Amino acid sequence: MEGRPLDDLTLVERARNGDVNAYEALVQQYQELAFRVAYQVTGDAADAEDAAQEAFVNAYYALGRFRPGAPFRPWLLRIVANEARNRRASARRRTVLAERALAAQSSGEAAPSPERAAEADEFRATLITTLRGLREDDRLVLAYRLFFDLAESEMAVALNCPRGTVKSRLSRALARLRAALPADFRLPSTTGGRDG
Repeated sequence: MEGRPLDDLTLVERARNGDVNAYEALVQQYQELAFRVAYQVTGDAADAEDAAQEAFVNAYYALGRFRPGAPFRPWLLRIVANEARNRRASARRRTVLAERALAAQSSGEAAPSPERAAEADEFRATLITTLRGLREDDRLVLAYRLFFDLAESEMAVALNCPRGTVKSRLSRALARLRAALPADFRLPSTTGGRDG
C-alpha cells in the first residue's frame, strides 16, 4: 500500500475530513485538465487559469455536497466549466459597458444637427451590432482601438501580449469586422497603426 497513489474517492473522503494534503493531491492531479477545460470555454489563457484556480477553491468548499462514491473528475470539471462560463459572461458584460461608455462619450460633444445626430446614431448602432457578432477576443482588441483609441503599446500592456501580437490580432479583427459590415460602411481613421 505504501508508495501507491491513493484513488480519487479516498482523497476526496480525506479532504472532506479536513486533510488539506489530500485535496492538494487532487489539485495536482487535475490541474492541467481543469486548465484545458477552462481554456476551451474562455478561449483565453489568463481567464482559463483564473477560472481553474477559482473552481478548485469552489470545489473545496462544495466537498460537503459531493455524493460519496460518485466519480470526482466529472463533478470537478462541471465546476470548472461553470466558473469559466461565468468569467466569459463577465468579460461580455465589460465589453457591453465599454460600448455604452463610448455611446455616452460621443453624445457628450457639441450638439450636432438632427441629420448628423441620426447618422451618428445609425453609424454607432451598426458598428456595435456588428461587433457583438464577432468573437470575444476580436471585440476586445477592436474596442481598445476604436472606442478607447489606445496605442499598440498600450494595447500590448492591456492584453498582456507583445506588440507584434497586438498588430496581428488587430489586423485579423479589423478584416473580420470589415467583412461583417455593410459594403458602404466606413470605419474611422483611428484604425491605423498609431503608437506612442
